[in-house]
Amino acid sequence: MKPDSAHQILSDTFGYSAFRGAQQAIVEHVGKGGDALVLMPTGGGKSLCYQIPALMRDGVGIVVSPLIALMQDQVDALKQLGVSAAFLNSSLDADTAREVSRQLMRGELKLLYVAPERLMTEGFLNLLERIRQVGGIGLFAIDEAHCVSQWGHDFRPEYRALTVLHERFPDVPRIALTATADAPTRREIIERLALEQAQQFVSSFDRPNIQYRVALKNNARQQLQTFLETEHPDDAGIVYCLSRKKVEETAAWIKEKGWDALPYHAGLDAAVRNKNQKRFLREEGVIMVATVAFGMGIDKPNVRFVAHLDLPKSMEGYYQETGRAGRDGLPANAWMAYGLGDVVSMRQMLLSGDAPEERKRVELQKLDALLGFCESTACRHQTILRYFGEEHPGDCGQCDNCLTPVDTWNATQAAQMALSCIYRTGQRFGVAHLIDVLLGKATPKVEQFHHQQLSTFGIGKELAQQQWSSVYRQLTAGGFIEVDIEGYGGLRLAEAARPVLRGEQEVWLRRDAEPAKRTSSKAERGSRLREAFAGANEDPLWQALKSKRMELAREQGVPPYVIFHDSTLLEILNQRPQTLDAMGRISGIGQAKLSKYGDAFLQVMEDAANGRWRSQTLKQVNR
Repeated sequence: MKPDSAHQILSDTFGYSAFRGAQQAIVEHVGKGGDALVLMPTGGGKSLCYQIPALMRDGVGIVVSPLIALMQDQVDALKQLGVSAAFLNSSLDADTAREVSRQLMRGELKLLYVAPERLMTEGFLNLLERIRQVGGIGLFAIDEAHCVSQWGHDFRPEYRALTVLHERFPDVPRIALTATADAPTRREIIERLALEQAQQFVSSFDRPNIQYRVALKNNARQQLQTFLETEHPDDAGIVYCLSRKKVEETAAWIKEKGWDALPYHAGLDAAVRNKNQKRFLREEGVIMVATVAFGMGIDKPNVRFVAHLDLPKSMEGYYQETGRAGRDGLPANAWMAYGLGDVVSMRQMLLSGDAPEERKRVELQKLDALLGFCESTACRHQTILRYFGEEHPGDCGQCDNCLTPVDTWNATQAAQMALSCIYRTGQRFGVAHLIDVLLGKATPKVEQFHHQQLSTFGIGKELAQQQWSSVYRQLTAGGFIEVDIEGYGGLRLAEAARPVLRGEQEVWLRRDAEPAKRTSSKAERGSRLREAFAGANEDPLWQALKSKRMELAREQGVPPYVIFHDSTLLEILNQRPQTLDAMGRISGIGQAKLSKYGDAFLQVMEDAANGRWRSQTLKQVNR
């Protein structure tokens, strides 16, 4: 080992006067040749835990990293500090790669970052054998070590082969590092990398500077706009979305509202992704709208917020993504909007792949844990830490549940009604239909299946539709209800529902706050209606209304929207008026249109009630 002490390198090279947390113990242990498994939260200073030992020891430190962008950033930063460092990955041309290899052979490098795919080639392993004979290998650092585990949130199969490092270089110390690993992931890291004898250093996962908030999704864009306007008008941040399409649409919308927003997802051209990432890293006040393809290894310290417009896949993923905020230790926000529709979409995504059934089962369990976090009335920091096996006293003062005490209510009777309705209807229908049954709505679907004859029909009129939606969402989060993905999102009872139905267990639920009312334009109102009735295309009555509108438009030679806008049709679908007076109260129907078209659309409603239009609707719409 070189004579320079860890403290001297920390001070002279990195400019810090003292180590943080477990850094000193880790550095000294690895510097003396010991193996280590390091679990340290994002922003906790993991890089120093292998960089300083590499400078303390003879030979070169080999750092395995899955991220090309992170390699570049780390090497640039080290060079600024006077450390001889380089990287080898697919971004280099052949001549540059050969020069790096020559520098390695000449003993001119102290740190070399390499992708696992490159490291595992026989040619590179043979090169390492020669390096060991010439200048020596100081250590192997395996960054983002959770990638080795099939239970981790970012499994990379190529990481599985890294056990070869222990087999071919048994005398070289290894340090595996990750910011997120639950107990099963931790066990697999140890097994796959042969780290049974390694000392484990588990730092606290708490990020006390981050304020966690979860909002019930209700026009998510408007909620995000309010969040940005009131709390982060000029800050850099990340907005995560589930799909590439939503990323691009949201980035364009945020830009229209006056912020500097950029999209990032795997489907973009590589040059565009790199340009956007560089702007985000190097400029102030840029908002990156991205899928989870963006973020791992992002070193920007002053990200002031991370917002989720869709539910992540797991607690690990959520923790890692929110951990990109406030890496400088200053106050930051983690804000998320979610709804039951997110849960259905995510379950469909997890189950539609070709992964083994056991992996799908574990992924669903992880999703359920995140859903439980969303609906929990307990301290958010406490819930997160318990997931990772760490205790927290609660009352953090840095989450929505602690800042605003949660209003709960004894929902035992409502839960029994909701669960009974699932059972009585055959455990195969979605939330919307179940609520119609509870509220006693004689919809075509209710009549089609004769559900107006059930004992649960109309028993839930004391609660409004929005309240029943909340009950079903929270019962799903609590594990009382399962979503049958193969049954197209139908709900079925879980084992936990039995004691509730028997009256052996009380159920207490969160009372959702009423959404803030605001004056809005007809266009905005129509947008909200479209969100509220995303499933309208599946409703035969919707097709019948559109068919009548098209018929009238053709008769008069005008576009269909001249008759009624979509937002008006959606409100007719929702309100189901039976008289001209009721029809006249629909937004978008004035006296002239009521006089011209009211009777025609009332006839559609009457035909729907009597089932006369079903055989005609699709033919008319498809003409």
